[in-house]
Amino acid sequence: MQEDMRLSVFAEKKDKQLIYSPEKCIGCGTCVQACPKGNLAIGAVGAITRGLVDADFLEMKESEACLVCGICAKVCPTGALEMKQEGKTLTDISYLFRAMKPTSVNESCVHCGLCEDICPQGCIEVTRDISADGKLKLVGKTNIDTECCVHCGWCAAVCPVNAISVEKPFEGRWTRDEDVCQTCHTCVEVCPANAIFNKKAKPGERVEKISHRPDACIYCGACAVACPVNAIDVRKTAILPEMEKKGVLEKKLLETPAPEAMLRTRLETDEAACLGCGNCVIVCPVNAYSDRELAAGHLNNMDEKALLGVKNGRISVIDQDRCGADGACAMICPVDAIRLVKKEVE
Repeated sequence: MQEDMRLSVFAEKKDKQLIYSPEKCIGCGTCVQACPKGNLAIGAVGAITRGLVDADFLEMKESEACLVCGICAKVCPTGALEMKQEGKTLTDISYLFRAMKPTSVNESCVHCGLCEDICPQGCIEVTRDISADGKLKLVGKTNIDTECCVHCGWCAAVCPVNAISVEKPFEGRWTRDEDVCQTCHTCVEVCPANAIFNKKAKPGERVEKISHRPDACIYCGACAVACPVNAIDVRKTAILPEMEKKGVLEKKLLETPAPEAMLRTRLETDEAACLGCGNCVIVCPVNAYSDRELAAGHLNNMDEKALLGVKNGRISVIDQDRCGADGACAMICPVDAIRLVKKEVE
């Protein structure tokens, strides 16, 4: 269950405030798609999810330029952005998060705990005990934290008695270019709904690099924002809940590609610590995409890679601007000789 929220005041005008709750944010960039001023920035979603950078998914470029119109808050599927007027949160059904029916559980629940086990966000808590009336049954409570829920539908899918109801935020389309994908697993780790996974292959069996669960997907776009080689495309095709002025918001969101991730980090290296092993060079998805032989572990032409290379036995950053901020290099380095550091949005 979620604890106390950190709140950031993104912008203020007269009696209105735009508030950001980082703990609720899933890094999807839907707000960035909708902002009429292009004033929101998202990036480094993979590195932040993996704990490699201490930052929030979302930033405002210039708070003074914000209109405080609230469109970003209206399309946010998790309530991470909210509008306040005279200190009170606006909660009418022109806001997607408020228009969605809360995930609920009815009295048919047998408190088996499957929903608690499967919830990717840890939003469900089940307390249970053996009935004291002589019958072979469990008694207890199933509590769903609706402020934490991302409406993925896992709980309803596994419920053996169909006691849980879930309404999705979006309908959409998810595609991935098998030739571009480098299987860096960034999308798997950032997906808030556990809708992306790796199939286990049997000996001699060929499977997809990355697989998709359409029934769990909420088509938020976090995977597309985080992919360091732009192999994933997510398009929203409908807003599903009934909400006020839905047509206006659909014009902004439907069939719109995920926003381009801002380069909100830079690579720092420690040449003195570097062993020159080349592990970071091999694992970097940008490098691997530019040179297919790297995927097989070949380090030929080591000084001519796209992003990372080894020069004179030490790591070298060739082109900072090509970094996808997935953090694979930092995770594999055995001596912490390369890391991602947050930089200011320009």
